[in-house]
Amino acid sequence: MADERMKAVVDEDEVEDGGGEVGLQALNEHEEEDDELGLSLSLTHRRWNVGFTSGGPARKTSAWSEQGSGSSHDVKRSGRVRQLDIGEWEQDCVEVGDSRESLMEMGATLDKDKDAQHKRPKVFSDQHEVPTSSTEPVVSAAVTDFMSLSSSYQPEEMKGHSSSTVPDDGNNKSNGGVAYGDITGTRNTEDVEFRMDLSDDLLHLVFSFLGQKDLCRAGSTCKQWLVASTNENFWRCLKFENTRISLQNFIAICDRYPNVTELSMNGTPNSDALVTRAMNSLRRLETLILDKGHFSDVFFHTLTDCPALTSLKFSDSSIGNGIQEITVYHENLHNLQMIKCRVLRVIIRCPQLQTLSLKRSSMAHALLTCPQLNVLDLSSCHKLSDTAIRTAALSCPLLASIDMSSCSCVTDETIRDIASTCPNICMFDASNCPNISLESVRLPKLRDLRLESCEGIVSTSITAISYSVMLESLKLDNCSMLTAMTLDMPNLQTISLVHLRKFVYLDLRSPVLKQIKISRCSALQDISITSNVLQKLVLQKQESLAYLSLQCQSLLELDLSNCDSLTDSLEVFNNEGGCPKLRSLILDNCQSLIIINIKSCTLVSLSLDGCRAITTLELSCPNLQELNLDGCDHLEKASFCPVGLELLDLGICPRLSVLQIEAPSMLVLELKGCGMLSEAYISCPCLKSLDASFCRNLSDESLARTARSCLQIGSLVLSSCLPVAFDGLSSLHLLRHLVLLDLSYTFVTDLQPVFDNCFKLAILRLSACKYLTDSSLGALYKESALPALCKLDLSYSSVVQLDILNILTHCTNLAHLNLNGCANMHQLVWNRSYCNLSQKSVDVCSPSTLKDNDKDVYLETAHLLEILNCTGCPNITKALISSTANCFYLSKINLNLSINLKEVDLACGSLCMLNISYCDSLEFLRLKCPRLNNLRLQACSMLAEEELETAISQCPTLEIMNIDSCPKIHAKDLYKWHAICPSLKRIQSCA
Repeated sequence: MADERMKAVVDEDEVEDGGGEVGLQALNEHEEEDDELGLSLSLTHRRWNVGFTSGGPARKTSAWSEQGSGSSHDVKRSGRVRQLDIGEWEQDCVEVGDSRESLMEMGATLDKDKDAQHKRPKVFSDQHEVPTSSTEPVVSAAVTDFMSLSSSYQPEEMKGHSSSTVPDDGNNKSNGGVAYGDITGTRNTEDVEFRMDLSDDLLHLVFSFLGQKDLCRAGSTCKQWLVASTNENFWRCLKFENTRISLQNFIAICDRYPNVTELSMNGTPNSDALVTRAMNSLRRLETLILDKGHFSDVFFHTLTDCPALTSLKFSDSSIGNGIQEITVYHENLHNLQMIKCRVLRVIIRCPQLQTLSLKRSSMAHALLTCPQLNVLDLSSCHKLSDTAIRTAALSCPLLASIDMSSCSCVTDETIRDIASTCPNICMFDASNCPNISLESVRLPKLRDLRLESCEGIVSTSITAISYSVMLESLKLDNCSMLTAMTLDMPNLQTISLVHLRKFVYLDLRSPVLKQIKISRCSALQDISITSNVLQKLVLQKQESLAYLSLQCQSLLELDLSNCDSLTDSLEVFNNEGGCPKLRSLILDNCQSLIIINIKSCTLVSLSLDGCRAITTLELSCPNLQELNLDGCDHLEKASFCPVGLELLDLGICPRLSVLQIEAPSMLVLELKGCGMLSEAYISCPCLKSLDASFCRNLSDESLARTARSCLQIGSLVLSSCLPVAFDGLSSLHLLRHLVLLDLSYTFVTDLQPVFDNCFKLAILRLSACKYLTDSSLGALYKESALPALCKLDLSYSSVVQLDILNILTHCTNLAHLNLNGCANMHQLVWNRSYCNLSQKSVDVCSPSTLKDNDKDVYLETAHLLEILNCTGCPNITKALISSTANCFYLSKINLNLSINLKEVDLACGSLCMLNISYCDSLEFLRLKCPRLNNLRLQACSMLAEEELETAISQCPTLEIMNIDSCPKIHAKDLYKWHAICPSLKRIQSCA
């Protein structure tokens, strides 16, 4: 079927990426390299076949088939794609149809028998029959050229079907490779039927999303797809971008699709000649786009052959021969663009022309006869003189938009003449014109004014601008001589003031102002803005800004970051100020702010990041939800009454001494690190967590006051609050929901107020409380105080050994006990339970193995302790926990860094992890821990190997053992350790 394939759109890029590789391999290697591959689109008729003589032999072998063994690499090396002679293809269209199999095999031996009979295989379709009569018309040369190349593109699955249409029995050979059998005869049962059952409507819908190249490839599939892909609606727009195409093919395309409305030839070689010759066929052409070409006067004379042409665009092209003028004449042309074109003189006579762009073109003269012209773009036409620009513009009295940016020769006189002759101008761009100042210029209907980088614009120029009462957009960026501006523009919506080096004062009033951009105005000191619709204002990095006046009724966000000179006068943000709806205020790195007092009912977010000079902060913002005080390390007094904050972190304010907070919704208050805080007035009825760590001056009075006004506190951290004593702790009776209390590093001696009032306390931290007496913890084990206590931290405290043993024995609800660094603990001996089961020894086992009566007693007297930490206890010598301790849930014990520990004897049924690393004196180790999984003995230099063997033999589930730096233990004999403890999987040792 490949003989009727459409020729795909092939450009130089497709050759590189392998597109159409099968067809390219069939190119004649001996043809001249200077020939280019012709391009023709789907020009085929509604017939699918190429003419045959029924039952007759092919006239001769096609040039394409004879070179079927060629390689696509040869084409790549040649640097260009070769052109096939279109006349030759017209003669050999039949033979091309017989070369399908030779293209598939690419190298099959050509049969010398010229008399072999060949017929085409049938393609089954529900809608079309394949005529085989020789009376069918032969496709044109362009069609044949188009289809022949397209036969090179075949999906892998199609290749399979094609090659299996007629099996190769070794007898059917032809000049093109494997021969087809007679389709009128009996078909082999292995023959494949390839059907296309898609409806035309569905195909048209799918193909409407494809580009030209994809349509060509789709059309090479079968007759139905060919017919669908050549639908005229898909070819209204022809685009040839960087594509080589022969003159014959291009003319054929235009003849085949005379209703083309848009033609684009960007980078197409010889586009001038192509369009000139094909213009007679494209009578309905409306848009013509040409790029990177050379167009002579002959081309412009042929434009009249396309009466429907309305849009013409040239870019980066040479027009004329460089010494003659070019005349562009067309009665219906509406849009003409000659961008970056090289021409000496141009005359444009288009009575209907409305838009003209000569941007970046090099002409020295431009004569216009365009009475209907509305838009004129002369930007960057450096060779146009002031007189030429004036003459061109004055000939177009209906001008509404003119762009003469970067035309350095333009003067105020020209602008005045244009303004008087063209009263309807609403867009004017004179950017980069250093000689204009707009003196005496009046543009009453002007809506968009752009004067960027105009050195002549000064403060007096603003007076001329103010006469344009309909002005909506104003750009004055990089006007270095502008010093002040006072504008009252009723319709101004956007203004841009960027990099005005000498700009000092701005007074801008516009009720409809929506956007203002002020940036890099280093000298700007005073800003006054009035607007009813402005919602966001950004004034970042205005280093000299000292005074700000705003009357913006709709302003929601204001950013004043890095305004180093901004003073404390911020009344503009108060309720009575000019921003009644302000929600977000950013004052980051405003180094001159010392005292801030803001009263706003609408403010939601306030950022003072990096304002290091602030000493006093007073906020009365009931809806404030976000506050950033990072870097405010000089803040001394803070008042938040009232605020809507839920979370407040003042820990980064080390000099804060007086704090007053009224926050009905606050849940978390962080005062950690406020070492100078001495007076705190906190009224937060919903407060759940208060962290006052390292508040070394916080008094009992402040603590009592806080407890009275914050009854919902559940977590209270008073670590390192040295003044906290009996009176402060007595106020805790008001905190009925207290669950966590941290008194670490304090001087407390009497904990009775805690035991008497904190019935729900679950976590108590007394780490490093050096002044606890022998009776300080007596209520825990004598009176069963704090029944809900599950975690107790006595690390580095002065608690004695007797208290520790009593706590272990009687505080059965404890789940986590920290005794790290307790110097008064000499022996950890836990072998009696003072319970109903005290006289009855219970072996280490699970309660499930006990009898029913013993099981109930066991569970009633069992301890809930899960984690026991005794890290770094310098004086402990022995650790013994027997099975009578009933510590059924104990799963983790840490005894590491206990340098005097000599003996460890543990019988814990649920113990999973034991850490006794760096115990240099350890000599005796006895374990009866059936669930022990991880044993750490790192740097136990005195422990003997025999002692360890005996210990782990009673640990049937041990998997990990660390014996690194244990000189008396040898880990190399893994078989021995595995024999002692079969469950052992990993031994960590550097030996």
